[in-house]
Amino acid sequence: MCLIVLAWQVHPDYPLVVAANRDEYFSRPTLPAAFWPEAPDVLGGRDLQAGGSWLGISRDGRFAALTNYREGGAPRAGARSRGALVGDYLCGPDDAAIHLADAAAHAGDYGAFNLLVGDRERLGYLANRGPLGAPPAPPRWLPAGIHGLSNHLLDTPWPKLAAARTDFAAALRTLPDERAFFRLLADREIVADHRLPATGVPLAWERVLSAIFVAAPEHDYGTRASTLLAVHREGSVLFVERRFDAAGREAGEVRHAFRLAAAPR
Repeated sequence: MCLIVLAWQVHPDYPLVVAANRDEYFSRPTLPAAFWPEAPDVLGGRDLQAGGSWLGISRDGRFAALTNYREGGAPRAGARSRGALVGDYLCGPDDAAIHLADAAAHAGDYGAFNLLVGDRERLGYLANRGPLGAPPAPPRWLPAGIHGLSNHLLDTPWPKLAAARTDFAAALRTLPDERAFFRLLADREIVADHRLPATGVPLAWERVLSAIFVAAPEHDYGTRASTLLAVHREGSVLFVERRFDAAGREAGEVRHAFRLAAAPR
């Protein structure tokens, strides 16, 4: 997952709204978002190569999402799958605080990541990289607001993330209409060179990756899925995932609507 914009405790009717694009190589085997056979209360996409996920929600109100932190160079050999940080939380017994603490304690076992983990009451964030080479910060709970995450630290003002947050704020006012969210996720504008971040990849890649919707068919890489998740204060959940092929054409859509389980008293 390479772009996530979310509203936490902002909208009067929807305490959690998420719009996200997952960018990945098309050769990496993946299943569309569905309830998992071995964990029927968990809804999310599945990475068939390593078994984890990049974004999901459970019927008890748990939410988790993940992006990689881009720093150039080859992936570290022997690192654990980052997608397990999402799947283990959604399927496991630990609450958000315990899971974030455990992820922080074992952060060095994984490649560079950003992790969002929450429930009906709180939403936490953890990265295993720090700003400007500093040590990683401990997990923290997010304040109410509109937050954005790409392949650097939370709310880093990359041009595509700034544009996405602006359009997302406008889209919130149109709920329950979905169209504005998918329009912003489909934006393929390339950022001018002088505004590009320097993340350790070649300039040609920085250009390609600067778009909200990434299309790099010559590299078999790009935005594979756009997702909208909206959780209503009365417990209804809408989860829509649109999939795309290597040419950037829409290749299917799945829609899930369900109600969260009653909260324990």
